[in-house]
Amino acid sequence: MKFLIPLLMAAIPAASAAQSQSGAGSVLPTAAIPKTTAVLVILTPQQGVTPQQIMAVIPEEIRATVKLYLDGKIREWYSRGDGKGVVFLLDVKTEDEARAIMETLPLAKAQLMDHE
Repeated sequence: MKFLIPLLMAAIPAASAAQSQSGAGSVLPTAAIPKTTAVLVILTPQQGVTPQQIMAVIPEEIRATVKLYLDGKIREWYSRGDGKGVVFLLDVKTEDEARAIMETLPLAKAQLMDHE
């Protein structure tokens, strides 16, 4: 054990020199920039909107949502646990794309929902 530590200490500079000569390790990014693969959207009823107003539009909303899912625009959707809206995971690259898709839905067109 006493001889192992000096042996390793002697090997470290040699390994570093070999690595720098081969070019390995010289292409490390300074900061990894994550790639956007989806946008999370939270929909909630606007202030003062009643459940009856939402229910009047919900059959059309469901059809439009399923179409977006089948078209590959909505990757996943969930009901909020508190019952105050839904959460969509959209297969888009930007917030602007997500906003444009959400604004095509019937509840948004009727100005009954907010999205963030």
